[in-house]
Amino acid sequence: MSTSATQLAFQSTGPDNMPTILFLHGGGADGWMWEPVMKHLPDYHCLAPDQPESGGSREIKPFSMVLAAQKTAELIRTHGHGGKAVLVGLSEGAQVAVQLLATAPELVEKAIITSALLRPIPGLGWINTPSLLGWMYRISIPPFRNADWWIKLNMKYAAGIPNDYFPQFKKTFQTITESEFVNMLIANQTYRLPAGLERATAATLALAGVKEYSVMKQSVRDLVSALPNARGGWINLAGTSTLASQHNWALTAPDLFAATVRAWIENTSLPSVIVDMKG
Repeated sequence: MSTSATQLAFQSTGPDNMPTILFLHGGGADGWMWEPVMKHLPDYHCLAPDQPESGGSREIKPFSMVLAAQKTAELIRTHGHGGKAVLVGLSEGAQVAVQLLATAPELVEKAIITSALLRPIPGLGWINTPSLLGWMYRISIPPFRNADWWIKLNMKYAAGIPNDYFPQFKKTFQTITESEFVNMLIANQTYRLPAGLERATAATLALAGVKEYSVMKQSVRDLVSALPNARGGWINLAGTSTLASQHNWALTAPDLFAATVRAWIENTSLPSVIVDMKG
């Protein structure tokens, strides 16, 4: 883990002579969520930063999509091989990826954007105030910091994260502050399609789970329409997958996630779990 007062903390794996893949984590997690995916991509140079006001980057604040994209761009310029990277973002990280495509498209070789919320969730706009979100934080996190049953409940049903990652999720849950919680949720819930995406010519794969809310699927369609070189699709995991497990498929199906990344980079057929948007 590399840390600095002004640079995003990040994990780095893989050889020094291969293209860079930069992974952007979702809200409520840190760069650790990408470790299972990166293990399936040992032949690529992988970077997994902690986003502003999160994990090892906690002192870079307050969190916003603009700040996160700016700091991600700096990381690509300094540590991406050739000053570029394949960009992979999930949930909040997918929103950061969208922002970076709009503001620094020259840094992106290709992109995979999965579950980027770009529209308001019907009926939930009223909660996006610091006072109300601060109240929600105070009743749901501090009283339960050491309650493993509560943390596991949130991990499974709200985040869709398997039990194997309980130690990492618990640490993130126990250390998140009210400011971090409020800033993260407001940024996530109020983010909309930014101007400038017409300049982003990198081949981009936009995805969402087939069981995700319709507003998330419409966000995929919006993104495909806004980008000059984009393809849309749906994640259809087999068996008893849920909305949460499809949303967080980097942890519930890391082998399939990594196979999708590899196929997109290497211009081969996508895994069968990816259904074309037109289908």
